[in-house]
Amino acid sequence: MVYIILVAILIALDQVSKYIIDNNFFEGDTLGVITDFFHITYVKNRGIAFGMFQGKLDIISIATVIAIIAIIYYLYRDRNKMPILEKIGFNFILAGAIGNMIDRVARGFVIDMIDFRGIWAFVFNLADVWINIGVLLILLEYFFDNKKKKI
Repeated sequence: MVYIILVAILIALDQVSKYIIDNNFFEGDTLGVITDFFHITYVKNRGIAFGMFQGKLDIISIATVIAIIAIIYYLYRDRNKMPILEKIGFNFILAGAIGNMIDRVARGFVIDMIDFRGIWAFVFNLADVWINIGVLLILLEYFFDNKKKKI
């Protein structure tokens, strides 16, 4: 139950941030929070990570639904034997995938707004952050688990 609440909170944070951007910016508008470093920039992403597969909404949506179903199945099947970091990681990935899927279904594109200029060439959103945190947590679990086995 705690994981369902975590996923719901993460999705809500993502959707609220996108709602705020969508209702206060026009596409392409940017707000310098820290000049030449961090901006809020409204981008309509019609692809996936790093702008790949632009305009392939049906393929992206099908792949996302399959990924969401696979994660839910894996989390349910292995819920009692999965390490905590791995569970949290997969729930972060699930929340990110659902957050971006909501955009694709409701709008036909994903709203991106986090813009680290000079460091990262791509604009992204909280759902993308959740996915990356999830992958990092799973990798940390794998790294620490393998390290324990070698000792």
